[in-house]
Amino acid sequence: MVSCSRKKDKFINRNFHAVTAEFNALYNGYNALQQGRNSLNESYFDNYWDVLPIERMQIFEDIVLPGQSKNDNFTRAEEKAIKAIQKHSITVEGKEKNPQMDEAYLLLGKARYFDQRFIPALEAFNYILYKYPASDKINQAKIWREKTNIRLDNDDLAIKNLKRLLRQEDLEGQDLADATAILAQGYLNTKIVDTAITQLEIAAQATKSSDERGRYRFIQGQLYNQLGYKDSANIVFDKVIELNRKTPRIYMISAYLEKIKNFDFENGNKLETTELLTELEENRENRPFLDKIYHQIGEFKRKNQLDSMAVVYYNKSLRTNSQDRILKARNYEILGDMNFDKSIYRTAGEYYDSTMTNLVLNSKPYRVIKRKRDNLEDVIYYEAIAQVNDSILNLVNLTETERLTYFETLITKLKEKAEQEKEKAEAEARSANNGLATVNNKIGSQANRNGAPNQAAVFYFYNPTTVAYGKNEFVKIWGSRPLEDNWRWSNKAKTGGANTTITNNDVLASATEDEKFDPQFYISKIPSNEKEIDSISKERNYAYYQLGLIYKEKFKEYGLAKDKLQSLLKSNPEERLILPLKYNLYKIYELLGENDEALITKNEIIKSYPESRYANILEHPELVSDRDENSPESLYEALYIQHENQEYLDVISKSEDYISRFDGEPIVPKFELLKATASGRLYGYEAYKEAISTLAINYANTDEGKQAQNIQKSLLPKIASSKFTEENDSIVSNHKVVFKFTDQESEQILGFQSTLDTVLKSIKYYDLKSSVDVYNPNTTLVVVHGLKNAQVAKTFDQLLTKENKKKIKAPYFAVSSANYQIIQIHKNLDSYLNIDNN
Repeated sequence: MVSCSRKKDKFINRNFHAVTAEFNALYNGYNALQQGRNSLNESYFDNYWDVLPIERMQIFEDIVLPGQSKNDNFTRAEEKAIKAIQKHSITVEGKEKNPQMDEAYLLLGKARYFDQRFIPALEAFNYILYKYPASDKINQAKIWREKTNIRLDNDDLAIKNLKRLLRQEDLEGQDLADATAILAQGYLNTKIVDTAITQLEIAAQATKSSDERGRYRFIQGQLYNQLGYKDSANIVFDKVIELNRKTPRIYMISAYLEKIKNFDFENGNKLETTELLTELEENRENRPFLDKIYHQIGEFKRKNQLDSMAVVYYNKSLRTNSQDRILKARNYEILGDMNFDKSIYRTAGEYYDSTMTNLVLNSKPYRVIKRKRDNLEDVIYYEAIAQVNDSILNLVNLTETERLTYFETLITKLKEKAEQEKEKAEAEARSANNGLATVNNKIGSQANRNGAPNQAAVFYFYNPTTVAYGKNEFVKIWGSRPLEDNWRWSNKAKTGGANTTITNNDVLASATEDEKFDPQFYISKIPSNEKEIDSISKERNYAYYQLGLIYKEKFKEYGLAKDKLQSLLKSNPEERLILPLKYNLYKIYELLGENDEALITKNEIIKSYPESRYANILEHPELVSDRDENSPESLYEALYIQHENQEYLDVISKSEDYISRFDGEPIVPKFELLKATASGRLYGYEAYKEAISTLAINYANTDEGKQAQNIQKSLLPKIASSKFTEENDSIVSNHKVVFKFTDQESEQILGFQSTLDTVLKSIKYYDLKSSVDVYNPNTTLVVVHGLKNAQVAKTFDQLLTKENKKKIKAPYFAVSSANYQIIQIHKNLDSYLNIDNN
């Protein structure tokens, strides 16, 4: 009992509390700390696509409230450290007599550090430096303090303190390794790479841990690669490989792969490298790393122009179900790029979609891939339309005998597939029945010894075999259905072209068992109406025209563009497409160096369309600039100015003319949007809604079409109501005074506004302005703005002097800004005047 006292500086007291603290609280605390570090290491996923951090530790951005912790093990370690301090500290005359207290504070700081509470951790380490300057743990405390400073982004301070520590103290062993390793991290953070490599070399030689040595060496190799010193990098990677099983295998495998990345394809021994990759692939111990190995084999094959084999290995890497999302993204991106280079744009787009699902949303790599994918949107859309409509038109052009033969072949394949599915389902049913009969070696229908049913055998979802059987039954009955509302309906509208039912699986889904194997059922689905066939043909032709322009302008694939446009020219296109089609073919022939074809096409355009803009350009290229006054861009700009000047009738008329004239060119959706806006301003909400709907449907894949879709979704619902708001004198709001003029009085408007502006300037206490607003083709409104009160607006004439009243004799009415907006949107001025007292 005497030895338990913490107020006496005696041998027995000091040693009792030292031993109790060391082998009780601190022992358990360090065990908890180690468990926490192990869990951190297990959950941490190194990104080998970038230079590894010196210390394996995941920094979380989540905010933790006081009293909370990211890891219970670190909380327990901290509690043990605090318990050791509270119960075993012996402070006599201001000095600590228990030699284990510095260890307790070090444990406290480490627990807080790994729990990512860096400010409290820094306090614990600083307390050791302040309170225990003679401690044998003083150097460790200094090192851990600088580790904490680096986590707090105080890199320069940490480097300064560590350099001083290394200069003043003769560190060795693990202390030297820790100090130089964290100093290397400071240099990496400040982009001083060469000095970081030197410090890592010291750390790798001094450390007692083979795990750390392998990591430090591997980081050295990465840094040499970053500096472009591939030979030095390979030497360091060889040192990692020599460690073999002394260090985690991931370092050895990654070192091999990094060496292969550094392979000299001009002078290197390709056979030796191929054998090495095969050996890595076939080694059973490397199975956890096959995703990386397959990817690197794919890279090696691709750089050797063995593209088909490269694709095989990229797909093998994807099939390993790798947890490395960056690796998966790279595999998908490379496959997408390979398809893009082969002009297989639709498949490339699908690969880019998969790439984005494995990247961080809105990160720079994500935005780069999204930009690539967006560029493919139009070509995928029009290729789908062209493919579907071509298949339909091919069926339309077949004779009855040919159609019958075609569908009989199709039905034979369907029967074979149905038979295979039936056999598979029966096998799975037998397996499922066996699974239901015995689960965990018990009879499913039997009760357990206590008489209670066997729940594991009864509950459906506890048996994976029965679940698989159920899934197959669903597919057998319903087919492959997306997860969406009304999933059972097979006749929902599809986008991407009219009449897609012949090539769509919905035909099979809607067919009865008898119809599914009846050729006449499918033949009956082929369009026979001339108007319907003509519509399909026109849609196909327009898709071909757009594809020709996209391949020519966006992707510079002039061969593909020529094929599409020549195919269109042979398909009896509409008259409106022939001239721009031939002009674009002429430009493509020039770009491909096919001068004879270009000359023939040029002469055809000049001869057949002598008055056209294209003929003028071809005959007088020296007189026509890119932005001449008759170019679509110049005409659009002039029309936009007219729109700003409220010349809406003229804008609508000219837009229709230009849409017809430039049909098929990229400028057309802009004219459509301008026309829709002008129609809304002149004729109101319903006209605007109809025009926007037409634009959203007909030009869905253009920027203007997407803007129209956004207007439909966001703006139109907000302005749909034509109900007027209450105008209350007690509510301070903007009001307007409105003078109404008919089209017969149009010549008086400018003179009236000029007089009105003069009068408004003479009115005191109000800053009033006027404007002329077109209401509809027959009515124009002159509006006074700047009034804040309904009563003042209604008695506007009382603000005028007798002299000014003689100048402004026209009748007026007052309206709130909100109601004026409704009047202009819905063109319901008469309704407003009928319910108002104006």
